[in-house]
Amino acid sequence: MPGPDQFHVSKATQHGLRSTIAAQDKGWVMWKNLLGFIAMLAAATAFAAVDINKASEADLDGIKGIGPSLSGRILAERKKAPFKDWADLIARVQGVGPGSARKFSAEGLTVNGAGFDATQAAAAGAAAQPASR
Repeated sequence: MPGPDQFHVSKATQHGLRSTIAAQDKGWVMWKNLLGFIAMLAAATAFAAVDINKASEADLDGIKGIGPSLSGRILAERKKAPFKDWADLIARVQGVGPGSARKFSAEGLTVNGAGFDATQAAAAGAAAQPASR
């Protein structure tokens, strides 16, 4: 049977160990929360909408699939007049078709705040082809 001194030492050791573990858990929780917050910020900036009529060259280059050449063509056409809609963008910018427009929209590109949809693809295809006689 343990004596009174052994009991107090045992309790003190258990208490000290418990508080050390609790402090380590709090530190880990703090790091997890911080990493989660940083991940949310990164996700928010990655999926932030970029309007083609307001975007800088760097903003356009940040969209996956748009490189310096395509962003230059987009900016050159935008100087002439702002894009009305996705069909207008597809008709005026060489290298942008319905498939790439769908991908750019999924990456966060918008035209006047609107994402690309399939009905616009049909309108863009009809506008891009000249009428046959």
